[in-house]
Amino acid sequence: MGLYRWLHTQLVPEARETGISLTNWFIISLVLASFLFLALETEPTLLAIPEWRVAFRWFNVAVVIIFAIEYVLRVAVAGMRPEYAGFVGRLRYITRFYSVADLLAFLPELIVMIVGGGIPLIALRVFRLFRLIKIARFVPAFDVLGAAMKRAGSQLLTTLAMAMALVYVAAVLLYFIEGVGQGREEFNSIPRAIWWSIATLTTVGYGDVYPVTTLGRIAASVIAIAGIGVVALPAGVFASAFSDELRERQLQKLQDRVEEAEAKKGAAPEESGA
Repeated sequence: MGLYRWLHTQLVPEARETGISLTNWFIISLVLASFLFLALETEPTLLAIPEWRVAFRWFNVAVVIIFAIEYVLRVAVAGMRPEYAGFVGRLRYITRFYSVADLLAFLPELIVMIVGGGIPLIALRVFRLFRLIKIARFVPAFDVLGAAMKRAGSQLLTTLAMAMALVYVAAVLLYFIEGVGQGREEFNSIPRAIWWSIATLTTVGYGDVYPVTTLGRIAASVIAIAGIGVVALPAGVFASAFSDELRERQLQKLQDRVEEAEAKKGAAPEESGA
């Protein structure tokens, strides 16, 4: 049990009152190093050097093995918390968002390394992005972002629906004005016009597709102005939810400190009376 408790405090951030354990600092460093190597592996001049190819291969093998061991240990010590105790509790733990991300961070590459199957490891590099979530569990800001998203979920869905409706309406308008009216290939179908509509409403404006008729330009101007609101509205909704979440968390921390101070004051007279 002593080893389990030590592993629990080393691997589970919630098990520590303050700070990040050395083990988790090592995991964070390994994740950052894996992202660095992921970038370097795409450089042809390095891949042309045999020593670098060997270094990449053995580093990836070591990372996959370490992450696999870490995952097994996390599942093992999860039972220290009552909600994850027992077989059912372990199943509940491994289906958590962070646990699934931990599994996807190494399992696909590990399977290919063991059994092969003709799948090139380069095709599995995208799964390494799940390692970023391993860092997210140690950064409170990510929890705040997630809570803010949940808080503003319905409002964000409403603004997204409005944006999608506006994208479609703009595409239909330009299809009839430029595609049907002028026979332009860029607008000769609604799906093609949707590309222009998205680029315009998001204020990106690549300039590869644009209307040429007077009526088309007038419609495009109105749509572009409306696009400013489409971008600004969800940003404002999310900023408000994020601010509310931060304020509530700060108030909760202050309340916890007040209650802790009152508890200490209440315990002091009892000790002096004893």
